[in-house]
Amino acid sequence: MLPVKKTSKSRTRTRRAHHALKAVNYSLCKKCGQAKLPHAACGNCGYLNPRVTLKLGKEEAS
Repeated sequence: MLPVKKTSKSRTRTRRAHHALKAVNYSLCKKCGQAKLPHAACGNCGYLNPRVTLKLGKEEAS
């Protein structure tokens, strides 16, 4: 079936008001100060917590 009445722009936009993207929540690495995702290893230095630090291999450009 087809809709009986046209849905107004106001009603459509009100319904979609919560569809906006939310900003990513970054935290700072305690070791190097780079921005990183919370509960994840730092992409710059590999620091995760005082007991765990990941060894990051640098990629070589050929």
